[in-house]
Amino acid sequence: MSTSDTATSGKTILWAPGDWNAFFGFGTNILVNMLTLTALLRFVLKMPDSLVFGRILPALGLMMCLSTVYYAWLAYRLAQKTGRNDVCALPSGVSVPHMFIVTFVIMLPILLKTNDPIKAWEAGLTWVFIQSFILMLGGFIAPWIQRITPRAALLGTLAGVSVAFISMRPAFEMFMTPAIGLTCFAVILASWFGGVKYPKNIPAGLVAIFVGTVIAWGSNIFGLNIGGMSLAKLGAAFSNIGFSLPVPAVGHVFSGFEFIGIILVTAIPFGVYDLVEAMDNVESAEAAGDHYPTTRVLTADGVVSLIGALMGNPFINAVYIGHPGWKAMGGRIGYSAATGLMVIVLAWLGVISLLLNLVPVVAILPILLYIGMLVGAQAFQATPASHAPAIVLALTPHLAAWGKTLVDGALTAAGTSAAAVGMEKLGATGVLYHGLEILGEGSILSGLVLAAMAVFVIERDFIKASAFAAAGAVLTFFGFMHGPAVGIAVTPGVALAYALVAAGFFAYVRSGAAAPMPKTAAVPAE
Repeated sequence: MSTSDTATSGKTILWAPGDWNAFFGFGTNILVNMLTLTALLRFVLKMPDSLVFGRILPALGLMMCLSTVYYAWLAYRLAQKTGRNDVCALPSGVSVPHMFIVTFVIMLPILLKTNDPIKAWEAGLTWVFIQSFILMLGGFIAPWIQRITPRAALLGTLAGVSVAFISMRPAFEMFMTPAIGLTCFAVILASWFGGVKYPKNIPAGLVAIFVGTVIAWGSNIFGLNIGGMSLAKLGAAFSNIGFSLPVPAVGHVFSGFEFIGIILVTAIPFGVYDLVEAMDNVESAEAAGDHYPTTRVLTADGVVSLIGALMGNPFINAVYIGHPGWKAMGGRIGYSAATGLMVIVLAWLGVISLLLNLVPVVAILPILLYIGMLVGAQAFQATPASHAPAIVLALTPHLAAWGKTLVDGALTAAGTSAAAVGMEKLGATGVLYHGLEILGEGSILSGLVLAAMAVFVIERDFIKASAFAAAGAVLTFFGFMHGPAVGIAVTPGVALAYALVAAGFFAYVRSGAAAPMPKTAAVPAE
């Protein structure tokens, strides 16, 4: 469904036919995230099922329901204000990058130190508590940053996240089980890009899940066990079904302050990450035709995250990448609220455990790859052609961060680390680990700063290019970019390099060497 269905009169439509597509697509995205975090809690953090299904998931469900219903209401207000019926609600849910950060950087080290999963949970609650206030305060400076930053920089760094951390892993997993993954991807691709209609207008996302589930369970008849489904696991999952309401956990939140030193190291830089990510996603929605106030979005994320933490949820809420994708499917207002109600049912009734053993996850992953494709493409489609090199530059820090993650995982599996192996040995095999490390740390900020510098250089606006380089120097000096943690002079050499670049750009202007150039596409120097 396209924007041609825009209405300028009559009452606002709460549910459009395309909302079914968006509901099953976005709902399965949310489901994948809920399945993933449940696995992290149970198998990585070794938390008891009574805590996971009785306390954490009910609180998570409350937070995500509040978030999705709020953004549906915000879309309803926008539709009423503009008289349009093509307004699409912002997608939101638990922040995926933070899901892994709070698990592996906050909760797991504390679990290993104390051997107490409750202490680990409390530290996670405190981390979200602090993050919530950073989000709320950051909302008031976000619009100013948005005004001075080129769209190519905002969308380019978002594309980097999309390509590296949304698209790649689902693509790998699809080809590890291609009979399901590739088949389901074809079902989605044919409908959402090719316009194929399935019988009775059944949403492509639901068709893909059904096809994948049939292949997985049908393969068991022939002893192939594609997808790893089994009746024994499915039967055992019924033991976790029951009704659990969220219970206040204020005391646990404040108990986690005993680990405040560990928490602050990541809370501040990831608060900045949240700020930029939300800005990028609001900009993405703006490029797709829907204007939402950034301050209100960030404040809402902070408030619902705070409520979630006080009720026992150690995962933060965020506006998601992918608004253009859900809008292109025909999603409008209803899909967001419907997803929130679905989450409440899944979380409060303990259904997640059952679904983990009923639907093969690989049948859902192609939807994430589709969203990654669409968001990556938008960075090029919604910006001037001459800015394309800047978008490519914005991708590089994210690819470095992704590459470092793979290297670290491989070395950990081998029982060693980069430091133990040695940088020279890694370099001799083509793995420039130190370069991956420096470029990849704080990738969402470094991608934005580098792309903004490139855009203003392309536009021959060296004063603004110098200003962004100077901002890069300050952010790097204090560890927000190109460093593993916030501090003083974390990577002084890189900070100095940015400062020299800023001075150089400024000198071009003062010397008169930077002449204005016509707005033409950038070409390589000959």
